[in-house]
Amino acid sequence: MIATVSTKLINIAAIACVGTAMLFGAGNGTAHAANKLVAQVSISQQRMQVLVDGRPAFEWKVSTGAKGHATPRGSYKPTRLEEMWYSRKYDNAPMPHSVFFHGGYAVHATNHIKRLGTPASHGCVRLHPAAAADFYQLVETFGAANTSIVIVE
Repeated sequence: MIATVSTKLINIAAIACVGTAMLFGAGNGTAHAANKLVAQVSISQQRMQVLVDGRPAFEWKVSTGAKGHATPRGSYKPTRLEEMWYSRKYDNAPMPHSVFFHGGYAVHATNHIKRLGTPASHGCVRLHPAAAADFYQLVETFGAANTSIVIVE
């Protein structure tokens, strides 16, 4: 419960920073290099760190691809967001708060929270439902153009 409240407060602060930067930057004609959201996924550590304007804001356990189901490495931009999606490939498996980044690959919520921190997916990046909702909201706020998903070994 405390972690959820803390996460929501950080999320609100991040959104407020974006709004403030946009407000103060709008009148002077300068482009603000900030307002960037970067999700760095470490396959080896099974963690995702979220950076807001280069500063760590969140860190969550993830589950990436299990044996035989690789998670693609590289740097990506979100291609679409789906508040609720069902996998056509994997028996209509629910994928809440999906942030798609490479074809059918997405960062999304999972009900298999006991598996977080270990490779367990078919290639997607799975998050705790609360973390996935927060990440989804951040991507909506910052926009796909200002968001990067970086997946490394």
